[in-house]
Amino acid sequence: MIKSLMKLAPLAAVLTAPIILYSPQSAIAAGGGGGGGGAGGGDPYGSHYDAPAASSSQQRDRKTTKAKKPSKQSAFEDPAFRDAYRTAYATIYQRNDYAAAIDQLHALGHDDHPNVANLIGYSYRKLGDYKQSQVWYERALKADPNHVLTWNYYGLWQIEQGNRDQAQYHLSRIAAICGTGCDEYRTLAAALEKPPGTTLVY
Repeated sequence: MIKSLMKLAPLAAVLTAPIILYSPQSAIAAGGGGGGGGAGGGDPYGSHYDAPAASSSQQRDRKTTKAKKPSKQSAFEDPAFRDAYRTAYATIYQRNDYAAAIDQLHALGHDDHPNVANLIGYSYRKLGDYKQSQVWYERALKADPNHVLTWNYYGLWQIEQGNRDQAQYHLSRIAAICGTGCDEYRTLAAALEKPPGTTLVY
């Protein structure tokens, strides 16, 4: 009987010990909670479609706390880079001076940054240089395979080249990254619905 009681003593101690519960506030303080995000969001330059936003892989990089090498995405943390990028962005979308924008984007010194490479590709496409445009779109996707705006612009490139099946593939990639409700999906889907040979304004 005494031996049986001695075996139960540790179990009784565990069962009668105070139980510690985590409050929702402590979970949030520890880094839990939150949400939102996806492939778009967090871009300082305007709407999700007008300016390339951080991809899901970029957002994961931001949430990582352990030290790691600076990524290509950290260039936007440099005010000089940000201002020069905004200038090139305005040169493209406000002044439609694509040749000048290409020079401005190269001057940033970050040709392998997906946002930069994508805009160089876009500028070449608008100038009608489809070979160079393709090189830069491929470069942007090599830097970030989830760069949704590149999939969109490259999909428009495919339509203009008569590659509608490839454009459909690009559309499916966009759906996998940001769903069918994002601007990149909607604009490419709308372009695919137009009759072949229609001039695209994007």
